[in-house]
Amino acid sequence: MSRTRLSLAIAVALLAAPALSACGSSSAASDAKEVTVYSADGLKGENGDGWYDKVFADFTKKTGIKVKYVEGGSGEVVQRAVREKSNPQADVLVTLPPFIQEADAKGLLQKYEPEGSTAVSGADKAPDGTWTSVVNNYFGFVYNKKELKTAPKTWDDLLDASYKNKLQYSTPGVAGDGTAVLIQTMHDLGGKDQALAYLKKLQANNVGPSASTGKLAPKVDKGELLVANGDVQMNYAQSKTMPNLGIWFPAGKDGKPSTFALPYAAGLVTKAPHSANGKKLLDFMLAQRAQAEVSSIGGFSAREDVKATDANAVALTKLMDGVDFFQPDWNDIDKNLTSYVEDWKSATGS
Repeated sequence: MSRTRLSLAIAVALLAAPALSACGSSSAASDAKEVTVYSADGLKGENGDGWYDKVFADFTKKTGIKVKYVEGGSGEVVQRAVREKSNPQADVLVTLPPFIQEADAKGLLQKYEPEGSTAVSGADKAPDGTWTSVVNNYFGFVYNKKELKTAPKTWDDLLDASYKNKLQYSTPGVAGDGTAVLIQTMHDLGGKDQALAYLKKLQANNVGPSASTGKLAPKVDKGELLVANGDVQMNYAQSKTMPNLGIWFPAGKDGKPSTFALPYAAGLVTKAPHSANGKKLLDFMLAQRAQAEVSSIGGFSAREDVKATDANAVALTKLMDGVDFFQPDWNDIDKNLTSYVEDWKSATGS
């Protein structure tokens, strides 16, 4: 499922739903047995086998509350919520950094600390209680294992002419994982100027902009691309049905591969039409049972007290072995993201 494609059927149903046309203020709307989730893609399976599929079905079975789901790009779901700010349609918003910080700054999220959030690391939730991670995830790249005997090792490897028109990354400022490319190169290459100079060179091999990260992995698996950006959770899940897909992490100037957390972070929408149901869903997603199932789709539990030991968890631990982790300055990124993206556009001619 792409990070930008909305399900037409769901969108039509959403627009037609009586509760959503009632401004969210009537008692009928507030008492309705439903909850609407706006979310970045990656947690709902193509074949109904994603974490959302399991958690939403279990939630409905336990509470009788139906989950209405709308999917879009990490930035797109925030922009949709911005447009609806005077008449909110969503109850729960789930997206990646730095877009969850943007949503908070725009007043889209109200304070609510779900049950279980005390077990979430302080770095993975808002200090003021407006959002908390529900699934941890990490930035990464994918490559075609059939066409390439080994994965590239460094950023400079990607400048080789053999990658011309065989490399693509999603658009910074639009896709969460595309924004992550900019963040990672700034970290690995020593700063913004160095990152922009590199990405300008890389443009010679880049197929072009892509609003969707999720669409890139299938192209890599088919050999249309050799390399693309992504994230561990989404790509690990995709690799179950894409046998040529491999995950790797570029090495920086120090020769060591590194990455940073890109958690799926959730918050209760300000003036949500079904606020009580939104709180129940957030509590449910952070419960130990739901968190123990995160590894089934290649993700990492947001709770520090949930330690998965299944085959997927073992494989993920092995995948991340030897990879360093760093913590971006999300406040700086949130404050300067617009200028960073404009500088990227200027440097790459995008």
